[in-house]
This record gives sequence, C-alpha cells and structure tokens, in this order.
Amino acid sequence: MLFFIFHALPSDPARMMLGQRSDISSEQAIRKELGLDKPLMVQYFMYLNDLSPLGYFSDSDESAFQRKEEQGNMVRLIPFSGESGIFLKAPWLRRSYQTQMTVSSMLKSAFPATALLAFVSIVLAFIIGVLLGAVSARYKGKLTDKLLMVSSVLGMSVPSFFASVLIAWLFAWVLGDYTGLNMFGSLYEADDLGRGEYMSLKNLILPAFTLSIRPLAVFISLSRNSILEVQQSEYVRTAKAKGLSSNKVFMRHVLKNSLNPVVTSASGWFASLLAGAVFVEYVFDWKGVGYLVVQSLEKYDLPVLMGCLLIIAVMFVIINILLDLAYRALDPRVKL
Repeated sequence: MLFFIFHALPSDPARMMLGQRSDISSEQAIRKELGLDKPLMVQYFMYLNDLSPLGYFSDSDESAFQRKEEQGNMVRLIPFSGESGIFLKAPWLRRSYQTQMTVSSMLKSAFPATALLAFVSIVLAFIIGVLLGAVSARYKGKLTDKLLMVSSVLGMSVPSFFASVLIAWLFAWVLGDYTGLNMFGSLYEADDLGRGEYMSLKNLILPAFTLSIRPLAVFISLSRNSILEVQQSEYVRTAKAKGLSSNKVFMRHVLKNSLNPVVTSASGWFASLLAGAVFVEYVFDWKGVGYLVVQSLEKYDLPVLMGCLLIIAVMFVIINILLDLAYRALDPRVKL
C-alpha cells in the first residue's frame, strides 16, 4: 500500500535530485539507475526484493545490480552465472533523494530519540495513570474522584499540536527563568566551545510531558473502572472474608488483576506514540522519526518517508507480540 500510494504522487525524483542542473539526458540516467524507467509492477517487485532478507540480483539488470553494489555486505547463497544469484542481505530502504544518504542510516540516528521520547512518555503516563486511577476508585463518588474524571476527559480532548505549543510557551517562555527549560532542543546538542555533541536530557522533559497527557488521561479512567470491576469479584470478597487487610487485598488481588486492560491500552498507546510524535517533535525541534517524517513530506523525499512508515509498522508488530507475552505474565489463565 505504501509503495502504490507514494508512487501515485505527482513527483519526479530525477528532477528533484538534479535540481537546477536538470537536463533530459541526466534525468533519464537517474531514472534508469533508480529503475523508474520500468513498469510500475516491476518497480514494486524490485522494491520487495530490496526489502527482503533474501534478494535476487542479476548482473544483466544494470539498475538492480547497481543497488546490490550500494548495499554491500551480502552473502551469495545460490550462485548463478557471473555475479548473479540469490543473496542473504539486510533490508535495503534505498537512499534519500535530497541528501543521498541511506535511509537506514538516517533512521538509525533518528529512531533512538523517538523511542526514548515514547518510552519515557508511556512509562510516565502508566505509573501516574494507575496511581491516580487507584485514588479515584478508592474515593469513588467523592470530590477527588470527580476532579480526576473531569481532568481525564479534558486530557483526552486536548490535541497534541495545541498542547505542544501551549506547554512550550508556558514552561519555556513565560516561566523559562524559573524552569530553566528550552523551548526547542533535541537529545544531543552541539557544545558552544567546539567540543562536539553532548546529551541534554532536560530537553526531554517538555516533549515527554506533552506526549504523555492523552495516554495519562485514558489510563486514569481505564484503571479506575477496572479496579472497581475487580473489587466486585468473588475472590476479592473471599480474601476479605479470610481477614486480609484492605491494603493487602488491594495490592495482591485487585491491582494486579485490574492491570490487563491498562497494559493492553498502554501497548497500543506506545505504538501510537512512536507514530504520533510527529507534531510534538516538530514543535519542540526534537530530532526523531516524527521530525524526519515532516522534513521528508516537505521535500517529497519518498524513500525516507516510506522508510519511516515501515519502521513504525514493524514496531506495531513487535509491540503486539510483547503484549501477548505480558498477558501471560500478568494472568496465568491466558494461554499463548
């Protein structure tokens, strides 16, 4: 789907790569090198061949063999005539039209920043959300419960882009003298004295806080409702009848068994944060995958954009697998 969607866009990679130096013969050479002179379905299978860990390359196909040379570090498993054969290789996401850097290297430098931002945000939202949900359930129907539920609804309603701008303005501009936080900044910053880059974790605070608002609001409501439901279970009443204290019943039986729906939601939210950090990263100038998506969209850099979306899709799959394993750890009744 990604391939056909983006290859339907009205863009000319050859002209974009050449810029003002563009001429007909150079454009034709670039299209031949990229395989753009071939039918669309042939281009599609070439793209799958590049992505696959097992790829076929023929020295009679000049453009395909050129891509083989660019990838390097291949092992020929089944040799054919000449240099042709089936090779074991790493997935090839091609090169940026604008910078000529490999998409893999660009993602390698950008993904850790996004993963750190999403991880800190989801952990922050999960811990605080479960705690506040437990408080809300403990004081059901009282003022504390009502205030938390109103805050939860408001948090779910705030768009990420608006929250990013508001929080950056408030905590980095208006209160900047007190907080010491920057309105813009990435994980690594250049040293003013020319001593290279250094890690600046304080730049993580505002984007992580902003990104955690919506999942935090969801976790408060979800954990509250789950705790109230588990408290009505027969095994909880049995534990209380055995004389266990309310705190022991809550920690041993209620809280653990009420976490399943929260973990389910957290896994989905974590995957969404990896994909949906675009606005937050763009506003705070956080150099992650979301920032890379915006830059590639502005420049019609299709290989970079497709690589970003593919890595996000892979993370969805991995997170869902980890979720199944987490189910088994939380509830032994769940079978893999």
